[in-house]
Amino acid sequence: MDVLEAIMTRRMVGKVRPERPRREEIETLLRAAVRAPNHRLTEPWRFVVLTGPALDELGEVFAQILRTVKPEATEEELNRERAKPHRAPVIIAVACLKGRDPIETHENIVATAAAIQNILLAAHGMGLGAYLRTGETAYHPSLLRWLGLPEDAQFMGFIYLGYPAPDAPPRQTPRRPIEEVTEWRGWP
Repeated sequence: MDVLEAIMTRRMVGKVRPERPRREEIETLLRAAVRAPNHRLTEPWRFVVLTGPALDELGEVFAQILRTVKPEATEEELNRERAKPHRAPVIIAVACLKGRDPIETHENIVATAAAIQNILLAAHGMGLGAYLRTGETAYHPSLLRWLGLPEDAQFMGFIYLGYPAPDAPPRQTPRRPIEEVTEWRGWP
């Protein structure tokens, strides 16, 4: 699959099989990630790869965060939070380090977003299913602490990974035509 085909056919795959991708496959995704453009070569991206018992631990962190922000949460709601990490056998948590000034911070965020896109495209090209998620818990400071990341890091998202389930919907999210979002200047 060439790059343009990967870009045009990539989709979020929210339903994956339970078997875990091999570590070598995840390492390939991470090598693709760090090839993202990065203006000042700050390499601001940080990745935490979670699987097995770490998914249980993340689920407990999700439940604790929910308890903090919604003390009246029911046991059913807490259990739903605990189950969220088990939607895929591997999760890559992605964060971005703060820059030395607001411009560098912005550039770091852009570079880390590009790293995420590289992971999503590489996963698609390798036949893996991937889904980028955030959610309310992603912005709670205790998540960064649990991940071992600096308090001022910007959490960027969870990439859920696995092999696509046979009944995963093969749909792509529609996009507006480029004519609606593009202004051409200086072109005949």
